[in-house]
Amino acid sequence: MPAYHQDSCDMKVRPDFVPKNSYLDPEFVKVEARELWPKVWQVACREEEIPKVGDYITYDVADESLVVIRTAPDTIKAYHNSCPHRGRRLIDGEGRCTKIVCGFHGWSWNLQGDNTLVVDRKDWGDHLTDEDVRLSEALVDIWGGFVFINMDREAEPLERFLDPVNERCKNYEFDKLRFRWYRTVVLPCNWKLAVEAFNESYHVQTTHRQVLNWLEDYSNSGAYGRHSAFWYPMVENGPHQMTGSSRLGREPQPDARQYILGFVEHFHKELAAMITPRAYEATQRLRTEVSADASPDEVVAKWIQFQQEAAIADGAGWPPITMEDVERSHVDWHVFPNTVFLHSSVDGVLWYRARPNGDNPESCIFDIWSLVRYAPGAEPPLKREFYKDWHDCSWGQILTQDFINLEKMQRGMKSMGFKGLRTNPVQEQAVSNFHRALYEFISPDPDSARSHAPTALAAE
Repeated sequence: MPAYHQDSCDMKVRPDFVPKNSYLDPEFVKVEARELWPKVWQVACREEEIPKVGDYITYDVADESLVVIRTAPDTIKAYHNSCPHRGRRLIDGEGRCTKIVCGFHGWSWNLQGDNTLVVDRKDWGDHLTDEDVRLSEALVDIWGGFVFINMDREAEPLERFLDPVNERCKNYEFDKLRFRWYRTVVLPCNWKLAVEAFNESYHVQTTHRQVLNWLEDYSNSGAYGRHSAFWYPMVENGPHQMTGSSRLGREPQPDARQYILGFVEHFHKELAAMITPRAYEATQRLRTEVSADASPDEVVAKWIQFQQEAAIADGAGWPPITMEDVERSHVDWHVFPNTVFLHSSVDGVLWYRARPNGDNPESCIFDIWSLVRYAPGAEPPLKREFYKDWHDCSWGQILTQDFINLEKMQRGMKSMGFKGLRTNPVQEQAVSNFHRALYEFISPDPDSARSHAPTALAAE
């Protein structure tokens, strides 16, 4: 069966245009299920979700399901979640086991995937080999504490797939992060819309207008092979001038401390992410330990110093990042195909993952992880929250604004008057690059698909 093709020249992905069919067409969902999800590296979980031998989670994407399980202190495996006898799903959710047992006929496997019991195996005679009844495995590799899986046993190594994200972010020590909170919600939109809502900053000036009080929001974006990033270029009244967005036309605040305190207060309360509780408390030292007439640069330097001191005193430590690391790692990364992270707060990272919800092009499973650098053993117990509707939970102002957009975009795209996205070639390049990479990945042409790094639209 041929892969999905773009129909005509005027409907192809360009830096300023993305056709709408990939968000709406059930046939596109089928192609993704056949050509993308079984053949691409994707985050299944974090290592700390399965800390002990026998701990497992199930990772579901489209119609595929895998059991990701720790089989030894230093080994994690991923098995296709299907009994080789009659196809019954073996495990749901997460937990711990000493063996895997099919609830239909009692066939069993050890943690290494070897079959230990076929009830009445003699009935098969020589027609059933040990290999026939072994659990089928996917590739597993780890980066930054994240457990990646790939169902294609011939896939390129994860290290090569992640390039250059892994190199540019290596000093942030993501492996030392732990969950502050973990929420999963079913959103009424295509999974790609959910990804794209968080890999560009162009929408901030309207959707999150309240943030302009503390953010110079004009952004730039670039493509790095299949992956992409956005960042905020330095301008004359850049972030240390304490004016907020230049769109507001404000003069710098005379007391630069109030600018930082306001920024931290807003994000700490509205997101409970990126700004950690420890960083919030450390920032309060600006009130008493820094002069009201200190320059913006002095205030920022002290703010960073106080956060570092608090993290070290807390036993969490501080990653060995330099100003070059900060510049080269940008603000936000989209890791193809379905994860996005914002890491600029250093010891608090906001991570998103979107997956198709079965074969419905207008529904997706969206995971949001607030990750924090804690002292070893001081992290809170992991609690996973699941919501079938985003209205069933309080998400704070920022995420609520995003979810409203996603619901309305999915509905609005159906209009016969809407032909496709007119992406901003400067600020939304991550979106158009995503679709360019997606079409190349599912292409039947091996020279433009998985086996070769795709040509980026541009970078920096």
